[in-house]
Amino acid sequence: MSTLATPSPTQPERVSLERRVPSAGGLNVTFIKIEIRRLLRNRRTVIFTLLMPALFFLIFGLPNKDQHLPNGQSYGSYILISLAVYGAMTAATSAGGMVAVERALGWSRQLRLTPLQPAAYIAVKALSALSLALLSVATEFVIGFAFGVRMDWQIWLIAGLVAWLGSLTFAALGLFMGYLVPSQNVMQLLGPILAVLAMLGGLFVPISVMGTTFGEIAKFVPTYGLGQLARSPLTGDFDWSWVVNVAIWLAVFTVGATLAFRRDTKRV
Repeated sequence: MSTLATPSPTQPERVSLERRVPSAGGLNVTFIKIEIRRLLRNRRTVIFTLLMPALFFLIFGLPNKDQHLPNGQSYGSYILISLAVYGAMTAATSAGGMVAVERALGWSRQLRLTPLQPAAYIAVKALSALSLALLSVATEFVIGFAFGVRMDWQIWLIAGLVAWLGSLTFAALGLFMGYLVPSQNVMQLLGPILAVLAMLGGLFVPISVMGTTFGEIAKFVPTYGLGQLARSPLTGDFDWSWVVNVAIWLAVFTVGATLAFRRDTKRV
């Protein structure tokens, strides 16, 4: 007489509740592309970061194209580089400041429920800001070249790289303000601040014609060092204090953005 074997009870599968951390903390090309597309779909951002600096050059730089600096270089080139710096810093700040909108819409809170690491999120914001800044510098230089500005290729390259990479300081400023100011007020506040910083830092008016008092004040403004460094290939001048100026303000804004980010994270 055969007996039927009773099946042994199967063990239930264990479900892991641990979230897998993605490679590079979630930093990837697709995420960066999405961020850049979001920025370019914002008409206000495109107008103020790409078109306005180019328009300023046509109004103020083009009439002075044939005037010359003491070293023989075109004054129009001086204005072009200054406005490229202004465009890059405006673009980077606007991109960083978009975190205020994301916070208001609850997008930042949703991202914290995913395995995305905070460092990767900040890196994506920085890279998207640099991408928009690069587009702003390229637009400014293309407009300048199309209207007759001529410089040695080394000046184009070095000035453009300095304006572009130096805008990272203002991406940190945008992040800092984005975590402090409500979304409906961030760009209304940052716009005038950037304009004042550009004026005091010598991007709109050369430091040499601002007078002694304003010349001393300018040395402590975050736009001063970046503007001087970007124009140094054209003017032939260089001072390590300009590098120190950029480094200090980058550190200040980065620390401020980090602390503001941590404070915002604790609320969730």
